[in-house]
Amino acid sequence: MPQQVKAVIARAKGAPVEVTTIVVPDPGPGEAVVRIQACGVCHTDLHYREGGINDEFPFLLGHEAAGIVESVGEGVTEVEPGDFVVLNWRAVCGQCRACKRGRPQYCFNTHNAEQKMTLLDGTELSPALGIGAFAEKTLVAAGQCTKVDPTAEPAVAGLLGCGVMAGLGAAINTGNVGRGDSVAVIGCGGVGGAAVMGSRLAGAAKIIAVDIDDRKLETARTLGATHTVNSRTTDPVEAIRELTGGNGADVVVEAVGRPETYRQAFYARDLAGTVVLVGVPTPEMTLELPLLDVFGRGGALKSSWYGDCLPSRDFPMLIDLYLQGRLDLGAFVTETIELDAVEQAFERMHQGDVLRSVVVL
Repeated sequence: MPQQVKAVIARAKGAPVEVTTIVVPDPGPGEAVVRIQACGVCHTDLHYREGGINDEFPFLLGHEAAGIVESVGEGVTEVEPGDFVVLNWRAVCGQCRACKRGRPQYCFNTHNAEQKMTLLDGTELSPALGIGAFAEKTLVAAGQCTKVDPTAEPAVAGLLGCGVMAGLGAAINTGNVGRGDSVAVIGCGGVGGAAVMGSRLAGAAKIIAVDIDDRKLETARTLGATHTVNSRTTDPVEAIRELTGGNGADVVVEAVGRPETYRQAFYARDLAGTVVLVGVPTPEMTLELPLLDVFGRGGALKSSWYGDCLPSRDFPMLIDLYLQGRLDLGAFVTETIELDAVEQAFERMHQGDVLRSVVVL
């Protein structure tokens, strides 16, 4: 029967979030109820609260999560009750043209649970990225559950559900960083920091971290950066070129999502180098570049959506590397908090004090 659980919702644009009771229905066909153990506080959740995604309030926030499958609906074969899973917002359909061409990481028809979670008065909730995991339990499509090694720490494992996977994937999957490459990462928050770590994992010889905050640059060094550039005081394009023999980096990851930083990334890459945009721009932003420069420099200009990841392939592999001590995912967990501290975590995020606050239930 439906369950009543505590959860964090955003009722209106810009209003502080609140903890309230919601109703989670029994899973229907293709659905699963997951008992949440940990959920990271991601900037996307703040975008939802601020109305930056859409205006379908009230939102059930939280999406970067790990937990235990409690029950499943008819026809579910991917997971079963008791499985430890990381939740993802790319439940591939298997039927669209991308899936049928063997490119499920680009699935054009990812799906969520059909049923709605509600407030006690029946008001339907819009779960963030189809997940809604700032909650004791949530309802998702079973394909949004990726089974991983249960010995992994939930507060760490859940980070693969969004930001950390986006950064790692931007370097490894989209940028195809290889042994001996030079890489520059512009913007070294959680996503950019993960791109630094992914570049090191891939064997990059030189990893240049660029940011305007010395605290983030110092953290980037601990994650694998070999050089740092404070772009508040130094021209990052000139600095990157100087550090790469005057050539520019083989791969530049832009993790800010602004026209001015994208332009820096474009001109900081080597001839035939690759630019990867993983920072998320806002709808009104536009970019102007001389078309001759786009043509004359060759290479590739790519966008990285969720790190071009395939959760069923990437999550278990990355968790295994973490458990082997080869991928320090725990470095991204700045603090663990309770469910009623999400609003304060948003403020610390604004101030640049954390890589990730993680709600632990």
